[in-house]
Amino acid sequence: MSKKPSGPQQRRILNKTARYEYHILQTQESGISLKGTEVKSIREGRASLDEAFALIKDGEIFLVGCNIQTYAPATSNNHDPLRKRKLLLHRNEIKKLYVKVKQAGHTLIPLAIYFNENGIAKVELALAKGKTHADKRESIKKRDHQRDIDRAMRRR
Repeated sequence: MSKKPSGPQQRRILNKTARYEYHILQTQESGISLKGTEVKSIREGRASLDEAFALIKDGEIFLVGCNIQTYAPATSNNHDPLRKRKLLLHRNEIKKLYVKVKQAGHTLIPLAIYFNENGIAKVELALAKGKTHADKRESIKKRDHQRDIDRAMRRR
């Protein structure tokens, strides 16, 4: 069996606003249960994590709000783009996350969906705490300052 492409050819769906909106406390790699048409859509890069979050319910963890667009060639056998998708973690990992999520202000958000070296879909899940308006301003200041430093280094 041949390996799937890695590096720049490999599709990686990112949640671009997550690091701006949240303080990332911890990350964890998780498997995800997908249908065939969903896998094909993700390989084409037709998915969005902008409003997605993870929900722990009855000892299971689900990805909610992840929009994986329908796969055009699969006319009648397509999936629901906004359905809840089960994340695959061990029971003790889910319990540890549940204890941390119960704390006020903590949530689980997906940072990325990607395929590992074996071609299996994975989700990078983050335990996060929301930033205040002042924290967001500080992030913008740091980013602008770093950009100015990089420009000065290039001019040298």
